Amino acid sequence: MADVVELTPELTEITDGLRFPEGPIAMPDGSIVLVEMFGPRLTRVAPDGTKTTVAEIEGGPNGAAVGPDGAIYLCNNGGCFEPVEFGGMMFPGPFAPERYIGGRIQRVDVHTGAVSDLYTECDGRPLRAPNDLVMDGHGGFWFTDHGIRNDAARTSDLTGIYYAKVDGSEIREVVFPVEGPNGIGLSPDLDTLYWAETQNGRVHRRTVVGLGELAPTTPFDLSGVLCGLPGMQYLDSLAVDGDGWVCAATLFNGGITAISPDGTQIEHHATGDLMTTNICFGGDDLRTAYVTLSSTGRLASFPWPRQGLRLAHQ
Repeated sequence: MADVVELTPELTEITDGLRFPEGPIAMPDGSIVLVEMFGPRLTRVAPDGTKTTVAEIEGGPNGAAVGPDGAIYLCNNGGCFEPVEFGGMMFPGPFAPERYIGGRIQRVDVHTGAVSDLYTECDGRPLRAPNDLVMDGHGGFWFTDHGIRNDAARTSDLTGIYYAKVDGSEIREVVFPVEGPNGIGLSPDLDTLYWAETQNGRVHRRTVVGLGELAPTTPFDLSGVLCGLPGMQYLDSLAVDGDGWVCAATLFNGGITAISPDGTQIEHHATGDLMTTNICFGGDDLRTAYVTLSSTGRLASFPWPRQGLRLAHQ
């Protein structure tokens, strides 16, 4: 593994009092739209930190992205986690069957707050706990289903990587099995799909060969793993910057782990929050990183050493 360059950026807190924020989206007006998984709701945070509710979301909203119609598309884990507060911090607790409404992909009208289900199953199999998504700019999106780990039943789902159309006309499983997939993103040229596995601490990659199609691979193709982190480092959501670095929010070491496109260089940008769950890029020059510091309920920003990547429909 490459040596890790440890960085301690100066964070600017934008707002606090959020109930486990995730899925930040930098909007054209300078605001950040994000989900509060234990709100549960979709929230807009103004540059001055003022918070307004866009929509109440039943279940457990996770990843979010702007679609071609300007609506917000959500991964909803169905409320599978029980919120746990400990030491003044909030964490996702064990599977809570009494809260769980089933996983789903949803569309939110930002003008009216109307929420509609787009997908709840694939090939007759219910979605378990969709986690993160990325638009491809061609009317579709890739998303992960993190699955459910049920300690009481001693079970853990095997799930996959999916591709779906924003108009609700098609959904298909493209990669199976995957162990706890979380963040997902595309390279600047849209030719490589990346996803992070939480408990394994690995970032995987596959070549995109068509709309919703990936190049085949074999179990012994080592090139499919961009990076594996040592020790107790869990990976959450991710973004890709303009130079192609994969920037994965990393749990327990509290920060963003940025990995060069060839996997030979690694940076760790410390944030001080054990549950740093997501990153997006914004600002006029896309050199501002916005991060969700979920255990302490904050949204913060700091300068990014490279230019960020403008996402489809951003």
